[in-house]
Amino acid sequence: MYQLTNVTKKYDQGKRSVTALNNVTLSIPDGQMVAIQGPTGGGKSTLLQMLGALDRPTDGTVELGSSNLSKLGDGPLGKIRAQEIGFVFQGFNLIPTLTAQENVETALAPLGVPAAERTSRATAALASVGLGERGSHLPAELSGGQQQRVAIARALVKEPAVLLADEPTGNLDEQTRDEIMELLEGLWRDRGLTLIVVTHDTAVAKRAQRRLLIKQGVVKEIG
Repeated sequence: MYQLTNVTKKYDQGKRSVTALNNVTLSIPDGQMVAIQGPTGGGKSTLLQMLGALDRPTDGTVELGSSNLSKLGDGPLGKIRAQEIGFVFQGFNLIPTLTAQENVETALAPLGVPAAERTSRATAALASVGLGERGSHLPAELSGGQQQRVAIARALVKEPAVLLADEPTGNLDEQTRDEIMELLEGLWRDRGLTLIVVTHDTAVAKRAQRRLLIKQGVVKEIG
């Protein structure tokens, strides 16, 4: 699914250059569940941006399937993000004035999906995360765990090949954390997704098939 070769990412901070990724070479097979751990400022977010086609490396190549993300322009990268990659964030990022149903439908609008199909697919996506009866509720009327389920449904409704989850349980209590991870694992198995989870939580990371540690821009295998 992914092949990163000699990927380096540098940022200019005033008069000095900061290396966020340092010559990273990494393969992630199709259908694998991977956890990425590491200290704050170690490069986790930058690596996720590369995998999510949100940024380009300073040097090296990032390939997703047959696409070299390092060489594509903004338009093609945006199309890949819209069609092939689903994102789940710690802060849910739901639109507060839209219902759960409408929030999920927003993922399909840029793809030109007809209104009736958007509605039916969003309804099915909410049902798949256990919120089939909550489509008419606003985010403020839902618990944190339910809001994260809506966010997961929004990420999956476009049927992506890759799901990137950035601290998906960071705002949740321990019981809800476990429920969300069980949901993500079930969806990963059922749909054959490539699931990549960035987390500080070792209990979350241990659920993955594979664990990576990134520190000072260098990626190492755990275990």
